[in-house]
Amino acid sequence: EQVNELVALIPYTDQRLRPQRTKLYVLLSILLCLLVSALVVFFLFPHSVLVEDAGIKVVQVWFDKKNSVVILSITASLRIKNSNFYSVAVPSLASRVQYMNTVVGSQELTNISSIQPLSDKLVNFTVKVELGGAFSYVYFFCTFPKVKVHNILIFLR
Repeated sequence: EQVNELVALIPYTDQRLRPQRTKLYVLLSILLCLLVSALVVFFLFPHSVLVEDAGIKVVQVWFDKKNSVVILSITASLRIKNSNFYSVAVPSLASRVQYMNTVVGSQELTNISSIQPLSDKLVNFTVKVELGGAFSYVYFFCTFPKVKVHNILIFLR
């Protein structure tokens, strides 16, 4: 009957009352949480999607004598690079052709597709350009019989 009444007195400075590695466990858990959150931010934070010119593949030229118009069909390629760790959807791609700071042709592709993580995709598109009206002198320049090679500077954006 005295067994239930006995109380042990342990001094406050006894080592058994102090946890052995609590500070170490708390420090390790904080470091682990910081590491996991840094990895999540690194992998899920959006990186840039790069669009690079892959060159002009084909240029076809027609002449409309009746209207003094030069018609160009330009097929170009763009390389779209995805440096993210997740797929990226490309909803549309717009291109403009400029001659003398005037837009003479444009093309918009919709629903290009998605680009897989850490990969790239080559996209081909064709833009039709008509140089006539205010630029009808281009027709006369290009059909001038004494000059065999004609250079026209246009910008494709």
